[in-house]
Amino acid sequence: MVPSTVWQILKSAGINRAPRRGGPSWAEFLRSQAQGILALDFFTAGLLNGTTVYVLAAIEHGTRRIRILGATEHPVQSWVVQQARNLLIDLEDAGTRAKPVLHDRDASFTAAFDSVFQAAGIRVIRSSVQAPRMNSVMERWIGSCRRELLNRTLVWNQRHLMIVLREYEDFYNRYRPHRTLNQAAPLRPLPDDVIDRPGSVPGSAA
Repeated sequence: MVPSTVWQILKSAGINRAPRRGGPSWAEFLRSQAQGILALDFFTAGLLNGTTVYVLAAIEHGTRRIRILGATEHPVQSWVVQQARNLLIDLEDAGTRAKPVLHDRDASFTAAFDSVFQAAGIRVIRSSVQAPRMNSVMERWIGSCRRELLNRTLVWNQRHLMIVLREYEDFYNRYRPHRTLNQAAPLRPLPDDVIDRPGSVPGSAA
């Protein structure tokens, strides 16, 4: 049933279309706050011995810079909280200031984890239940990591996993082009004369 048909049925029944909700949509909110949003998520990686390891990563919406925070077989609260503290130190050293921190409702993201950011004056936003699109930037990166690395690599153990993840992190941040960044990499912006070149099309393939 097409939208116009639905509208005709509602109109015939004397039901007016719902008014637009007040405030911006979720997509509008993400675009307006992109420079300050820091998104986090867990993903799993399988080792050759059959062990499943949980990896915690963070990505900056504005720059698309990725940070592999750590990997563990058991993401207990003490470990996760320590990763939050380490992340804040890394952000401070890089001169980066996060406004909201976005993550899903995974049980590993405990109140103690959130309190680390809240104590630093950073707002924590939890995405809705079963709504991966609310954390779409992070989800897309996890998909890229699987397709470009994990699905093509035999990982021996957790140490080996961190080595290959760090290599991919460096490649992603320094060399992998992004349409969102006009084909620049997160840590390698394009020179002004390339961005403003007459006849260039921002976001076109390199």
